This record gives sequence, C-alpha cells and structure tokens, in this order.
Amino acid sequence: MDRYIITTPQKALKINLDKSIYGTFSEIGAGQEVVRHFFRAGAASGTVAKAMSAYDKEFSDAIYGREEDGRYVTEVRLRKMLSQEYRLMTERISREARPNACFFSFANTVATIDFSKRYKGHGWMGCKFQLAPDRDPNEVIIHVRMKENEASLQQETLGIMGVNLIHACYYIHNDANEMLRALYDNLSLDKVEIDMVHMSGPDFIDVDNRLLSLQLVKNGFTNAVIFGPEGNNLLPAGLLYKKHILTIRGSFRPVTRVNMDMIQTGYKYFLEDPRVDEENVEVLFEITLNNLKAEGEIDEQDFVDRAEILCALGQKVLISNFPQYYKLVHYFGEFTQARMGLIMGLTNLSDIFNEKYYRSLPGGILEAMGVMFSRDLKVYVYPARNEDSGEIDSIQSLKVHPRLRPLFDYLVFNGRIKDIKTFNPEILDIFSREVLQRIKDNESGWEKCLPQYVDTIIKEKQLFGYKSAER
Repeated sequence: MDRYIITTPQKALKINLDKSIYGTFSEIGAGQEVVRHFFRAGAASGTVAKAMSAYDKEFSDAIYGREEDGRYVTEVRLRKMLSQEYRLMTERISREARPNACFFSFANTVATIDFSKRYKGHGWMGCKFQLAPDRDPNEVIIHVRMKENEASLQQETLGIMGVNLIHACYYIHNDANEMLRALYDNLSLDKVEIDMVHMSGPDFIDVDNRLLSLQLVKNGFTNAVIFGPEGNNLLPAGLLYKKHILTIRGSFRPVTRVNMDMIQTGYKYFLEDPRVDEENVEVLFEITLNNLKAEGEIDEQDFVDRAEILCALGQKVLISNFPQYYKLVHYFGEFTQARMGLIMGLTNLSDIFNEKYYRSLPGGILEAMGVMFSRDLKVYVYPARNEDSGEIDSIQSLKVHPRLRPLFDYLVFNGRIKDIKTFNPEILDIFSREVLQRIKDNESGWEKCLPQYVDTIIKEKQLFGYKSAER
C-alpha cells in the first residue's frame, strides 16, 4: 500500500505538535531554509530549542573549528556540527524539565549556485536524533547536488528536503528504503540529486548502507554511487576529484581469476603511461543497473553477495545507471580531466562499435565516440579464446563495420585502444555464469576458477546459493 504523502507545512506542524521531539537547527551557507518551515507552521516553541546560521566563516570557525583543508561544505564539517550541537543539547537541557523529550540536532552546510551559473552547488545535510529519551542517538547523513538554476529555488528545495529528513527520521525510521523515498516528498527528481547516504545508530543496526546506495540508483535519485571496502558509502566527487580513474565493468557473479587478471594486468599497463601518477589513481569495479536486472527485478541478496566478495578483496565498487560506456566516461569527466582508463574484454569492445546502441543519439555512434575519446581516455582490451578455432583473439581480430573501420584503426594506431598482451592463457575459458551455475549445483572444482580465499568466503557465508554437501 502506497504511503500517504502530506505537505511540507503539514509535516512541520506534525513535528511541532509532537511534544516528545525537541532539538536544534544549525545551517551554513543557504540561510535558515529548513527551520523557517517550523516557525511558519506554528507551535515551534515546543520543538525548536535553538536555530542558528553560522554564515560568516570566522564565526563558523570560532564555533566548530577550522578544517585542515579550509573548506566548509564537507562531510567532516557536517559531522562536527551535528555532534557539537547534540552535545550542547544534552548538557544544557535538563532531563528533569523534559523527561520525555527525544533530542535531535539537524544541520546542513550548503553552497548554492554561483552568479556565473557554472557551478551548480551542492551540500551536506544530516540529523542526529533519539527515538527514546534513554536511547543513544542515530545519525542520517546525505549529500545533495543541486540542479536548479536559481539560488532562491535551490534554497526552497533544501528547505523542503530538510523537513522531509526530520519527518522521516521520526515517523518512517522502521523502513530505511521508504525513508529514502520520503526525502523526495513534494519534490521532483529534476530539482536535486542525492548521491550519498549513510545511516547509523542503534535503530539502524540491520541497515546495510551498500543496499541504500543501490536504492539511490534504482530509484533514479542519482546515476552512480560508490562504496568502499568497509561497506561505507563514499562521495563520488570527493573520491574522484582530479584523479586518474581506472575502471573494469562486469557482473562479478562471482569475481573470477579472469576478472582479477584483467584488473592486475590492466593496472600495470595504466601505470606505464607517463601521464599517470601512481599516487593519484582510483580503481573501481563497476556493476551497472542493467546487469543487476539481467534476470528480472533486482535481487538484493545477489547484489550483497557480489559486494561481500569485492569488499573482502579490498575493492571500491561503483553502481551505475550507465549502460553505454560513453555515459560512464562523461560522468567521470565531471570530476577529473586527468587520464582515465577502461579495462574490458573483446565482447565489450565490439559493443562499443555497434551502431544499434546509439540510435537514440542525434549524432549516432560518432557523437558517442566524441564523448568518449575527446576525454583523456585509454581502453585496455583483454583477449578471448575463439570458440571455433581455439586461437586467442585480440583487437586485430575484432570485426568492425566497414564504415567504422577507419575510426577504429585510427584509435588503435594512436594508442587509445590497446591490447593487453601479458595475460594468463590458462584461465581464458573461465566464465562467471558457468562458475555460478556450478556453485548452485554443488559441483566440485569451481573453487579453482576463483581468486585465492574467495571460495572460502562463499562457503563460510553461503553466497550465491551455495549449500554445503550433506554429510
């Protein structure tokens, strides 16, 4: 049954009339856009303990301290604001005076669009809150990217989303996925993008933040999310800013020795490039939403199984809604102009030069190629064994339509597309889909197809439908 959505003023009034909710508002950069909804709704004295806008940088530094990088619109800044204001609440408000109060601290730090309208703006928003007077607080943090072209419109959007966040924390906290959807109540997707979310605390113990990342992409709130080896959600802009990005796309269902050989050999080729600084490289394992939907609706457990292994291998995982590679490269181009690399097999390279995937573009495949290779990009291609001849195929064996052959040859000649020649020929016959079926069927020998320790992880956690043999 669909949730009934009430208006923003109704949400603010509902919170104001709830005598158990009491807290502070601290907003930097875009004025007091959230708290004004509570003042306008009426009965705010029972909810708002303090409202402040530490707008001036010197005053902000005096209250929360100066950041090492000198920035103000950061996750670190937001966490400081939440923690300090929540601590002050507990120190200054007597429990004897408010024995039934559930304290909260709401904060945001935002930079809206600039006058030249080249920088769209972004911000951090969060709420630290109790669900019972004697209970430790929870924390919900999100990062937003603004899409509107007027600062006043962005401020209005921030105000609505802030009310949605506080309302969701207190009234929809039992369903993390529904909490995410509630953030867009009374808002449209073309106004603001949420590209990072993190929930923690005693009431979110069972919440998997990797699944929350998946929901952001699945719901269309953003086109791509990243999480790290510890399963924590990472801000794409923070991770990829001015970096050399090396990406491998796959199903990783499960990750095989071929996948690892591809990334290891491709990484070596990438570092041999004189324009690549090893200390400034980010490696990403990408799974597309289309891949997750390959067998129908997204199976969350199947997604978690893949994530468990990649995280155990110490990898960063990118979940994207970019079925075509040119969209992925364009996305990376928002954060960096440094040299990028894509590692792929021959089948993927063949798809890149298949015109049917670009019929929706006014410029067709040439437009897509322009987006991809106008960036500082190199493509590293892993070989495949020919099913008919048994020979090993490389990019020279690839069949390309005669109309596109000159473009293909040009990119190969100029080193934009390169063969991976240092590979392990003994593992070319390993395919994830076959390994997966053998795991499900409890056949023997699948372990040797996987990287070291991966089989142990699958068995211990019973991933991908693995069942130990009956004794």
